[in-house]
Amino acid sequence: VQLVESGGGLVQAGGSIRLSCAASGFAFETVSMSWLRRAPGKALEGISRVTRTGRSTTYADSVKGRFTISRDNSKNAVYLQMPDLTSEVTVTYYCALDKNLGQGTQVTVAS
Repeated sequence: VQLVESGGGLVQAGGSIRLSCAASGFAFETVSMSWLRRAPGKALEGISRVTRTGRSTTYADSVKGRFTISRDNSKNAVYLQMPDLTSEVTVTYYCALDKNLGQGTQVTVAS
């Protein structure tokens, strides 16, 4: 299993960012995928999940109504769209297949 996140970086407060995760080494189209995040000093938090077909998604209350998870099975990729970012801490976002996580990508929102 290999998961490689990308798309993180510095974004201005109120701005948007789209994270991507390239998956390989398994039958991507047969599994649900998730995004998790870790803020400094906090536990790893599962924030969103998408079923194998992409038709069903779930979100943590902390991001519900704001973030959007999606996937493209033709590209073995899963995405996380994050609009209107306001947090001023650097948060690391991880793509996950069960307990397998990628290396993470950091998002910093500048005020």
